[in-house]
Parts: sequence; C-alpha cells; structure tokens
Amino acid sequence: MNERNYQFRQKLNIVHKPDRRDYALTPEQDEIAVAEGWSIVVDAAASDYMKSLAKDLQDYLLVSMDVSVYVRFAENAAAAAREPQTILITTAGALAGSGWDQATVAAATSGLKKERSYRLVVDGERIVICGCDERGAGQGCYHLEDLMNMREAPFVKKGNVLREPHFSPRMTHSGWGLDEFPDAHLNAIAHAGMDSILVFVKDIDHSPKGHLNFNDLVDRAERYGLDVYMYSYLESLKHPGDADALEYYESTYGAIFAACPRFKGVVLVGESVEFPSKDENTSREFREKEPSSKVPADKPSPGWWPCCDYPEWLNMLKKVIRTHSPEADIVFWTYNWGWAPEEARLELIRNVPEDITLLVTFEMFEQQKQAGVTHVTVDYTLSFEGPGVYFASEAQAAKERGLKLYTMSNTGGLTWDFGVIPYEPMPYQWLRRFDVLLQAKADWGLSGLMESHHYGFWPSFIGELSKQAFWSPDTPLRDYCAALARRDYGSEAAPLVLEAWERWSEAIRHYIPTNEDQYGPFRIGPSYPLLFQQKIVLPAAWFALWGNRIVHIEYKPSDFKVRELGYQSLGPSRIDSEIASLRELRRLLEQGLASLERAIALMPTSKRLAGEDLRRLGEFMSRSALTALHAKQWWKLKQRLLGEPDPNMAGALLGEMKRVARLEIANAEATIPLTAADSRLGWEPSMDYMTDPEHLCWKIAQVEGVIKELDIYGRSLKLTDGYIGAGAARE
Repeated sequence: MNERNYQFRQKLNIVHKPDRRDYALTPEQDEIAVAEGWSIVVDAAASDYMKSLAKDLQDYLLVSMDVSVYVRFAENAAAAAREPQTILITTAGALAGSGWDQATVAAATSGLKKERSYRLVVDGERIVICGCDERGAGQGCYHLEDLMNMREAPFVKKGNVLREPHFSPRMTHSGWGLDEFPDAHLNAIAHAGMDSILVFVKDIDHSPKGHLNFNDLVDRAERYGLDVYMYSYLESLKHPGDADALEYYESTYGAIFAACPRFKGVVLVGESVEFPSKDENTSREFREKEPSSKVPADKPSPGWWPCCDYPEWLNMLKKVIRTHSPEADIVFWTYNWGWAPEEARLELIRNVPEDITLLVTFEMFEQQKQAGVTHVTVDYTLSFEGPGVYFASEAQAAKERGLKLYTMSNTGGLTWDFGVIPYEPMPYQWLRRFDVLLQAKADWGLSGLMESHHYGFWPSFIGELSKQAFWSPDTPLRDYCAALARRDYGSEAAPLVLEAWERWSEAIRHYIPTNEDQYGPFRIGPSYPLLFQQKIVLPAAWFALWGNRIVHIEYKPSDFKVRELGYQSLGPSRIDSEIASLRELRRLLEQGLASLERAIALMPTSKRLAGEDLRRLGEFMSRSALTALHAKQWWKLKQRLLGEPDPNMAGALLGEMKRVARLEIANAEATIPLTAADSRLGWEPSMDYMTDPEHLCWKIAQVEGVIKELDIYGRSLKLTDGYIGAGAARE
C-alpha cells in the first residue's frame, strides 16, 4: 500500500512498537517473568517526571508485551516494593532514606555517582530501577524495555547491573521536521539514550521555520529528560572591540538567554555566526554580501578562517550569556576551517576562553587514497570512520588546554552520503566509528557528541547499536548485531540479513565523498537531473529552509578553486577513479540486496514488512549510486562532444548520451514505487521532498526533454536522428 507524503510521521509517533511478544517463548530458569498482577511503584511525593516514567513503562508492557500492570503512587514506595511482583522506580537519594535494610540499599545504589547512571536489580520476586538521578531512572526504564524487546517477551535475567553513559551531551536535531519536536518524538529520542536536542535560533522564539515557543519546547523536553541546545543563526554585526558591541550583543544573545535562561547552551559555527573580524588573513567581510574592492578576492570571509579575534568575540558572548544563564554550555565549533594551516587553527585553540567547549568534526578534511587517487573527505561521511588528522590535532590541543571536547559524530545513523534516506544500514562500519570514538574518549577526553545535523534522528537498529556502544558495561556489538537481526527478521532469515549488512558495510568504504556528489546526485538520488545546455530549476517546497539551494543541479567535477576550502583537488582528472569506486560500491550494494531478497522469503509473516522496508532502503541507495554513475558518464560524454570536431564521432557521442539518458530514465521510473511505498525516502527536513514520485516524474520529463535537445543539436551538425552506431563510445 502506498503512503501519502509525510505519512512516515505516523511511524515516528509510535514509541512502543505493538505486539512484540512471541508467545511461543517461556522463561528460562534464571529469568523473571513480568505478568498480570504485577505493579509499578513510585513514591507519591515523586516528581511528575518520575510518575511519567511509570506510566510510560506501563504503556510499553501493555502495547508491546500484552501485559497489563498497575501503577501505584505509594506513600513509601520502597516499603511497597517489598511485596513480590513489583517494579520499583526510584533514585539513590530516595532509596537511602526509605527504611530498607542497609544491605539491600547498598546493592541497589552502589557505584551510582555519574549523572544518568542507574542500577537494574532483578531478583526472584521484584525489579528495582535505581537511578543516580531521575534521568538515570528514566534510562533504566528504557533499558528494561530494550531487554524485553530483545527477548521478545516480558522476561528479564536475574542480576544486578550498573550502567553508565560514556558521553554527555548526546545531541540531535529533529527527524520529524525541521525544529519540530512533538512529544512522541522527544520520547523516542530519550528512549534512544540521547539527552539533548538542538534547535536553530534566529531571535527570541524565532527559528528559521518561523515562530517557535522556546520555553514551551524546554518544558516539554524536560518531561522526557532532555536538555535543549540553541544552534545559533544570529547575525553578529559588531566587532567585540566596537564601542557599542556589549550593548549590541546584549540585545541579541543576551536577550535570548534572558527570555529562555533554561537553554542548556549554544552551538556557534563559523558560517552561521561570522562577525566582522579584523584578522588580516580574511576578507573582513561577510560571505553572503557583495565583496568590495578594498580586500583581496582570494581571502576567506571570517566564518571560514580561525580568526585571531574569535577569543575576544567569545569572551563578549560569554559575558552576556552567562549574565542570564550562569551554567550555559558555550560550544565553539571549528567545522569551517579544518582545511586551514594547522598552526593557525591550534593558535586559536590556545587562546579561546578556558570555560568554553570545543566541538571538532570527526572525519572531515582527511586525505585518503582510493582507486589510486588521493581524495579529500569534504563533509560528513561514513566512508571513513575517523578520526581525521584535523580532529586529532585539535583534540590534542584541547586536552593540553583542559578544554571540554565534543565532536560531530553523526552517530544518530545518517551522514551526507545519501541525503534523503532515514539512516545508513551499514552496521559494521558504524561499529568501526564507535570504536574510534571511544578511543578518542580515552586519548583526548572526548566527552560529548553531536549525533546529527539537520537531517535529524530516525529510530533504527543503528541507533540501538550506538546506544549499546555508548553505555558501560561494554557489549560485544557484533553479537548484538546478530541478535538484532534475529529479533527483527527471524532466526532463519538472520544469517542472510547479516550477509547483506556485511556487503553494505563494505560498500560504503568505496564511497568517495566529493563536494559535487554530496551536493549533487547523492544529495537527492534518482531525481537528480541530467543537463545538456538548457538551464532548469529544480522544484522545491516554498516553505523549505534550504529547498533546492543546497543542490547543485549541473554536475561538474569540482577543482575546489574555492577560497573558503583552501585546497585544490584533482578535479576532472580523478573522475575515472570515482567511476571505478562507484561501480564497486554498486556491486556490493546489489550483492547485499540479493542476500536480502533471499532472506525475505524466509522471514515470518509478522516480520516481513520490516524486511521490505529494509529492501526498499537498500534499493534506493543502489539507485542513487547509479544516478551518480550516470551523472559522471554524462559529464564525460558531454565534454568530449562539445570539443569534438569530427561529425561522425560527434554522432557516436550523441548516441551514447541518449543511451545513458534512457538508462537514467529507467532508473528514475524504478525508484517511483520505492518512494511511493515509503514516504520517508526522498525527504529531508531542511530541503523537504526532493525525490518523491512527483519529483521523479519531473526528472523523467526533464531527461526526455534533454533527449530532444540532443536531437536538435545533432541536426545542427547535419546529423540524422538515427546517429547512434557501432562506433558509439562506451564507458
């Protein structure tokens, strides 16, 4: 059955998946079974948050496990929990004064020192979820759900386990819609083990999408144990040395934190907050404004250079923000100048205020050799697990300064490799990233993660893996992958699903993250057009933040003669190596799809829909890679045609271009059923729909028009319409 646009939000609004229980299962000897007659107990004097945890767990047991339990708000919850068949939700502080015997209290509270940590104690008669704090109790409840989900029954092993988070914050943007956070999505984010959300801010209660009540968002996020970070889109029109700078920044950042002092912090990235720096290495002018004749045109704007006066600017912001919010986390992100000379970058870090946080992107700007050619990792990608030299250099400098260190890790499950999919199902490559992130924690004190950009968070098995990876005690994650495959697709199909995941995890390592691909065919997939000479406009929603502005629709291998990037790639000369890598990428994606097709035939009926969802996602990725391959072939043929003086050879090239165009039309046609059946495929929060059936039909008509354009061009060369022949050039 096909979905209408945005219908994917119905899936996002389901936090507790219905009917997970397998009634064929029975508890093992070392397990306890939660059944009818059990009760969840919370102190009557507990906070609304603690009481909501009990109600959420009650809903989970009913919806997912078909078990109806009571919720009791008791005057002395710990005393009530002495009764059998109870689940006590409490905190270490509350339990210590409950009157329980010292040995029992010690067993439930031992080692609870880290924020959001918890103990899960399961004996023969009851379950105790004891958090270091209330948010720890919440994570303990969600972990109990995870255990039952994996068991596919309301059975839990007896034992006493202490669990602690490796990272905080774990921040994400919304995957429901840009800066849109319905309560159900907040709840799903909390269940995924994250503790913070990000919202773009232009002014008081003003996000790029329009009016948004920030205090209401903070209130609602708190109900799910989440903090809210402001991602700044504020103009910075004054240099901190200007006489009226303090008054100006008080009217912007100061006013926002005065209006919403409970923002956990603010993220500052050069391209969004650039100020009129006086650094002589810059143009001293904003990127979006027309350059004057006073500065050299080849110098970057202040948002793209580690300006020597950023520390002065940060001190100004720190002063006005912390007047209203003394504990605000001020996060300075060096994303835009990772290309710059190391000494200039590190000199800036040596001088930033000691009480700000440094955020460094994990894998960007790395030079890698693939298919015999050196390429630069230009933006967020899973193809290289990291860490990059840029990250390592700045992480070491942060350690030497004693600065708090975060990274942009994309571990919500998505990067810019494929711009309009919900997540990248390449688990073993994600595991490599998890390993090196944990090593970065050990080596440099990495403590916090930004887990998505504006493409947002989508609950998936990748998110479940990251949750396991980022909490102690450590879990054997390959074994966990296998358990997830058995749970979601059935024991008989699981080996073939794992085989598909292995192929896809290898495929992504053949992805070359170039600017022209990530802003081109891989940004939107099979709706990406093929152009000859006629200019076109890619259709976009009027209300989208970026829409078609972050899609470069005329494919051209970039030589990176862009002052902000500061380096130059091989440009057109590397395209053959990219084609070779793309072919290997597609071969592995297709191998994975073949394994998955065989797996679907073995899946139980109740799990087959999940298998079909995964198959559509895999096929969409493969068809996006085919579009990228066709775009590169098309560009090569067009360059040869436009420089070809021989009419006979020109005719052969025109014929080959028509062949590629028809192949791409067929590719787009085959993508329509995928996006019709899954309304999340083809959508991204900041662009909105770019590859829905409507856009794909537009693309098909556009390429058919280009074929006619080729015919006209051929007649201008006095060629007949049937000019394709045995001499046609082949890739």
